[in-house]
Amino acid sequence: MIQKILCPTDGTDHSDIAVAYAAQLAAKFGASLTICVVNIAHGGARGPVIHHWTNQEMTDKLERARTLALENGVTEVKQVDIVNREAAAGIVTYAEHNAYDQIVVGTGDKRGLSRLMLGSVAADVMARAHCTVTVAR
Repeated sequence: MIQKILCPTDGTDHSDIAVAYAAQLAAKFGASLTICVVNIAHGGARGPVIHHWTNQEMTDKLERARTLALENGVTEVKQVDIVNREAAAGIVTYAEHNAYDQIVVGTGDKRGLSRLMLGSVAADVMARAHCTVTVAR
């Protein structure tokens, strides 16, 4: 039984698909839904830590996802910002430490060589997660 769903977003169209699906899933099963954004931290060894997005960009991405989730059937959405050096690791660690039993992620339209070279957050989450992962397309 699904009780807690975590859905990462980055504000792109493919993550919007995941947010809508996660919201519909949460509404169907009466599960709680948490939307998260992972702010990648760069640098820090000998210089300052620089975050990929500003606080305002993070807030905007979370609000966009919250609005979409509410439009798709949930009545309450928790919002979380995660800072990590790697998106998939941040998502999986947060999900495990907070006992989520479902992660819903979106995936881009990578094919061929770009898929091999750039990797995929969705694939990494699937490989590392302790719980069920749904990839929404």
